[in-house]
Amino acid sequence: MKSAFLRGLADSVSIAVGYVPVAISFGLAAVYADISPPMAVLTSVLVYAGASQFILVSLIAGGGAAASVVGIVLLMNLRHLFYGPALMARFDGERRLPLIAMAAGLTDEVFATAIGKLERLPGSDREGWYAGLQLGAYLSWVGGTAVGAYFGHDWIRDSVILSQTLGFVLPALFFALLLEIRQLVPLRVLAVAAVATLLGLWLLPPYGAIVLGMLAGAWLAGRQ
Repeated sequence: MKSAFLRGLADSVSIAVGYVPVAISFGLAAVYADISPPMAVLTSVLVYAGASQFILVSLIAGGGAAASVVGIVLLMNLRHLFYGPALMARFDGERRLPLIAMAAGLTDEVFATAIGKLERLPGSDREGWYAGLQLGAYLSWVGGTAVGAYFGHDWIRDSVILSQTLGFVLPALFFALLLEIRQLVPLRVLAVAAVATLLGLWLLPPYGAIVLGMLAGAWLAGRQ
C-alpha cells in the first residue's frame, strides 16, 4: 500500500500544477477582503472547496448572513453527492480507510483523475493510490493559499498595479468557470440565471441575488 500511496502522491502533481496558482489567488483575494492570513489558510484547511471558497470570501466581505453563506456553499457542492458512489464502485475488497477520509479530499479534479485511472490499477493498490492522490492535491491547495495569504500584504503594499487589479480576481475566475461549463449547460439556462441574478440585485443583497440566479437556473434545467 505504501508504494501505491507514493504513486498516487506523484500523480497528484498534475493536479497541483493547476491548483497552486488558483490557491494563491484565493489567498490574495482573502487578504484583499480583509480576512486575516491565518483565517484564509484555515478556510482552505477546513472547507477545501475550490471556487466555492471565492464565493465564501465574497459573501463574507459583503456582509452575508451565516445561514445564506453556508447554504450557497452547500448548494454549489451538491454535485459531490454523485461523485462518491461513482468512485466507490471502483474499489474492490474490504476498505481500510473510513469513508470520511475518502470523501474529505474529493474534488472535481481528483474525481476526474481517479475515475480514469482506478480501473487500470490492481484492486489492492487502489485505496492507497487514491489516498496519495487526495493528499497531494489537498496539500497543494492549502500551501498555495498560505503563500498568497501571507505574502499578499507585502505584494499589495509594494505594487500599486496589483492592489488595483486584485479586485478583478473573482470576476475573472467566475468568467473562466462560465466559459468552461458553456458546453455542458444550455445557453437559455445560463441566460435565465444571469437575468434572475441581475434582477435580484435591484431587490436583494448580492448574496441573495446569487441564490435567486441559482434557483432560477436549476428550475429551468429541471423542466428540460
